[in-house]
Amino acid sequence: MSDCLFCKIVAGELPVDIISENQEFIAFSDIDPKAPIHKLVIPKQHFENLSELAKADSALAGRMSEFLVQLADELSLTEGYRIVFNTGVFGGQTVFHVHGHLLGGRQMSWPAG
Repeated sequence: MSDCLFCKIVAGELPVDIISENQEFIAFSDIDPKAPIHKLVIPKQHFENLSELAKADSALAGRMSEFLVQLADELSLTEGYRIVFNTGVFGGQTVFHVHGHLLGGRQMSWPAG
């Protein structure tokens, strides 16, 4: 997707500080963090949202969850963390390339929003 912000990051057209990467996913810091640790994980392949990803490739969706958990372990989030996927406009999604938010480093509150 030529106008997709995250596709441009995957293509190397926009610089980010990559903190973890494999053949399928990239993790980097959120530019507007909501917690002391706020990382984004995106698949290198474009899917608009989590629903689209799960319907198209449920195995990839599972591996994305595994990647997020592995990243939480690497960041030593032993006290706990939150993983958020915003899906659709009413779900708060603003970049329409599926991405998981990994938040940690403080006590989370509820309700979330």
